[in-house]
Amino acid sequence: MAVAMQVVDLWRHPIKAHGREQVTLARLTAGEGFPFDRIWAVAHDLSKYDPDHPAWVSCANFQRAARTPEVMAITAQLDEGSGHITLQHPRIGSYHLVPEDAVSVARFLAWLAPISPQERFRPVTLARAGRAMTDTAEPTVSLNFTASLADLSRHMGQDLSRDRWRANIWVDGLAPWAEFELVGRRLRIGTAECYVTERIGRCAATMVNPLTGARDGDTLRALREVVGEQDFGVFVTVTQDGTVRPGDKIEVL
Repeated sequence: MAVAMQVVDLWRHPIKAHGREQVTLARLTAGEGFPFDRIWAVAHDLSKYDPDHPAWVSCANFQRAARTPEVMAITAQLDEGSGHITLQHPRIGSYHLVPEDAVSVARFLAWLAPISPQERFRPVTLARAGRAMTDTAEPTVSLNFTASLADLSRHMGQDLSRDRWRANIWVDGLAPWAEFELVGRRLRIGTAECYVTERIGRCAATMVNPLTGARDGDTLRALREVVGEQDFGVFVTVTQDGTVRPGDKIEVL
């Protein structure tokens, strides 16, 4: 497959579903997820996550924009040295979280309360598993593609923000939806190497405007109309360490 792909931009989400942050460099490590991405997640009151025996559990155990749309409007800034996270939301303001401090975590959960369910699925715990809380059982990195987003936007008659899709790496230079043909192939992204494992099945979180936290477009129906499935983007596993920057080339190996 002779294509000219390149990295457009890079994103991490320190707390799963609770804030996005653009970065200019990522050092990928074999067998791991995107650096500082989904390190934590917010477990709700019906979650099977056990803080006494922390381990990866599926995304249904955590607060997400699919059920709690206003969290989509959160942005984040992580201090890699201290691990502290500064969060911003247009309705509830800002909060400086110290994830390892119980008092700070309790105040963080209280900060989330106005945009969270008040009964079932209330946020109760900041979860960590020692690995990325990705939607996949193995640590993965997500790739989304600008041409497919443009095509979906045209189909919907709506300018869809990249931020709806919570990708790690945005890619330019491929025809719309051609990324699905990459499943099972190896890629060199910057100096890292990856294996494309699967298409990304999407949920109702993508129906939410990331600026307002309100649902404003049926992306799932549009995906079914355009590609026959609710898929957008692909997951990769990192097979060889390397660095990735915006502008880096992506090669099919």
